[in-house]
Amino acid sequence: MSLRRLIAWIAVFISVGLAALGLVVFVLGVVIEFADGMTQPLDPYLSPVAQLSLAGLCLSASMILLGFLLVGILLARQSRQYGAGYGEAYRLMQKLQFPQAIQLMERVLAGGKITPDLLMLLTSAYAYNGQLAKAQETADRAVQMFPGNAGAYMTLANGYRMQASYGEAAIALQTAAQISPDQPIIWAELGFVQQLAGEHASAIESFKHAALYSMPSMYSVRVNYYLSRHFSKTGEREQAAAATERMITTSHGLDAWKSTLRALEGTAYGSLLNYEIEQIEQAIAESEMKTQLQK
Repeated sequence: MSLRRLIAWIAVFISVGLAALGLVVFVLGVVIEFADGMTQPLDPYLSPVAQLSLAGLCLSASMILLGFLLVGILLARQSRQYGAGYGEAYRLMQKLQFPQAIQLMERVLAGGKITPDLLMLLTSAYAYNGQLAKAQETADRAVQMFPGNAGAYMTLANGYRMQASYGEAAIALQTAAQISPDQPIIWAELGFVQQLAGEHASAIESFKHAALYSMPSMYSVRVNYYLSRHFSKTGEREQAAAATERMITTSHGLDAWKSTLRALEGTAYGSLLNYEIEQIEQAIAESEMKTQLQK
């Protein structure tokens, strides 16, 4: 997260906090004024308590408006970063409407709005649509245009992976990891392709690196599946139990991969991913059954 975005989010949280404080002051003032009004006649002018209560209400309203303004600015910046049409193209891909998504993104690129995220999405769309040559061309373009961006190398790795060139994909992701070593998703993706390339020892090291950080559930469930198996084989029971627990806790993350399988149907990578998901589900079921029997 950039410093500018961090400052913006801090401002949002501060405005929310001040809005809550103003609301509390308003409510307390109203309660105090109401209690005084029951024992004493009302004054023809606003008491200091009533004035403070109204000031709290104004503060709350002002901070709420400021919060909406800051969130709007953040959303506008995100839209500019991804480029016009990015969100619509993503929704089209979710509906497996790849030709329409490709046409939309090609128009965006023709308009001069080129970002690593857009090129990554277009690479995936070409690959899912069976246009592997164009997918590779777009991935190469991402690296040429953004050589210092980790996302560009993830785009290149995605193009290689869709062609079942897992060794080349691993090399691209290693470069991405060097650029952004604190990104767990990169390490997780690196471990996945290393596993597919038969580099099992290197994959475990990548998974261990990814596990040092907080990850989305869709990555955590797969990473911890491999770590659980590894620690079980090496006799590290405590670490195996911890990895298994994390795998079960994030098992809902498999739903995201299952939705991806529809687009990967008929590809070598899709078949391998489908088999892996089945193995993970079986491991989760066996672990849950074992836990129930122990109880």
